Amino acid sequence: MKYLKFDTPAIKHAADYKSNFGLANHGLVHIDTVYWNLPTPALVEEAVFRGEGKLVNGGAFQVYTGKWTARAANDKYFVKEDSTEQMIDWGVYNRPMTPEKFNGLFSRLQSFWQGEELFVQDLYAGADPEYRLPVRIITDKAWTAHFSRNMLLAETDLAKLKQFVPDFTIMVSPKFKVDPRIDGTLSETAIVINFAQRLAIIAGSEYAGEVKKSIFTIMNFLMPLQDVMSMHCSANVGDDGDVALFFGLSGTGKTTLSADPKRKLIGDDEHGWSDNGVFNYEAGCYAKAIRLSAEAEPEIHACTYRFGTILENVVYDLASRQLDLDDERITENTRLSYPLEFIPNAVKEKMVKTQPKNIIFLTADAQGVLPPIARLNMNQAIYHFISGYTSKIAGTELGLGIEPEITFSACFGAPFMVHHPYFYANLLRQKAERSGATIWLVNTGWVGGKFGVGKRISIRHTRAMLNAALEGKLDNAKFRTDKLFGFEIPMSCPGVPEEVFEPSNAWGNKKDYWKKYDALVSRYIENFKLFADFVPDEVKKAGPKRLNQLGEEL
Repeated sequence: MKYLKFDTPAIKHAADYKSNFGLANHGLVHIDTVYWNLPTPALVEEAVFRGEGKLVNGGAFQVYTGKWTARAANDKYFVKEDSTEQMIDWGVYNRPMTPEKFNGLFSRLQSFWQGEELFVQDLYAGADPEYRLPVRIITDKAWTAHFSRNMLLAETDLAKLKQFVPDFTIMVSPKFKVDPRIDGTLSETAIVINFAQRLAIIAGSEYAGEVKKSIFTIMNFLMPLQDVMSMHCSANVGDDGDVALFFGLSGTGKTTLSADPKRKLIGDDEHGWSDNGVFNYEAGCYAKAIRLSAEAEPEIHACTYRFGTILENVVYDLASRQLDLDDERITENTRLSYPLEFIPNAVKEKMVKTQPKNIIFLTADAQGVLPPIARLNMNQAIYHFISGYTSKIAGTELGLGIEPEITFSACFGAPFMVHHPYFYANLLRQKAERSGATIWLVNTGWVGGKFGVGKRISIRHTRAMLNAALEGKLDNAKFRTDKLFGFEIPMSCPGVPEEVFEPSNAWGNKKDYWKKYDALVSRYIENFKLFADFVPDEVKKAGPKRLNQLGEEL
């Protein structure tokens, strides 16, 4: 459009909210027009004007992201340099890139952007002023700027915007492709974080989750160095100030279960836990949209038809602009991004100055063998936190099929953790022991058999059990000790049939149940060998036992 010399909707006020710390400080020069800190309505106008997406019924902005409908999990890199090399847990999720390769990639991006139009958003990650990180997002897509503004805390004070200096900068260019021959990458997509230069580059992917998770990864490195527990969890708080944390991977129910009308939402995905309390890293939510229903999740469903929401890869009818939230033809991983204040009972400050009372580990057990809820002692909790067992749900990463895939994701978020898992686990122990929190394992997966045989646990039953746990109604309940894991399982709960608490009851053949349960224990034990050299003996001893170790046969 710039070649035809059309004025875009925001061209006349593109620099009204410009920071004095300009793009030349990032080595970006000869840029056509820079749109500085545009508010949401202006960003939506720009995105529609540029054909980046459509407005649909109710006013939400809908966008298709092309090839990239999920995170490119194999394309994330960290620059390996002296100041941070010893602090990063190098491995499958944390791949190294040399400074020379990064500098070459960055110089090509600088050239690529010459003569282009860019959008800048100066924002903050972290609601606690003591720990917040000034972040600058630079992108060539208006809707990516809108997404960033939804998800992080915006500065509205013009004087402060003028003086804004980023502590970390993220450059996002979906059309800029890296070259594996030159850059040593696995594909034309790359997400590269350079802690020495406080700079990240997201190239070759339009999927907005890459922006969100890159910021989370950065916070996961920086915050623990300040004695802040960095967590892949949702959080809510009761009327008495009792905070609950919900750890879990995508698809396990973090967003759904924390959006409880009885409690106030602090945030749905990423938090810090300091001596001050619990604070959200974000200002928005990035929820799964597939098969959302007004009956089961009314607060989230209502956001699908609000102006300011972004709908990512959600199918709609072009003529009527009506959404079809059940249509998965593009991806199972359809998403909506919306400001946290769209949830009626959200905590306005996005932080609370009380310590957690309950910690919930969410797992979607596709084997159908784990109990619906269990209470863990501290060593069991550390074992399960480091293990991070769940099932990857279709669509959340490129390459996943329809059937859930067993996975162990350390800290319930291994792809985003930069330090060694025990570094986070030990910090969790310190915080939880100090706060006296009760720790629960909640299965949001299958009952009566594995995926394809059994059925997904009733969300109504899960909510009833969680409410009982958070309200203290399970404190004096009768518990039984699980034969293999040793954790405590309540024998009853108000509003839940008693047979639900013995998972084998739902299986047609109990011998098949124990065979499958024992096989899962075997996977736990094998996975934990990766961490055994780094954890104390009491944690290793808190792990599960095979049936033959107990002197029993199948």
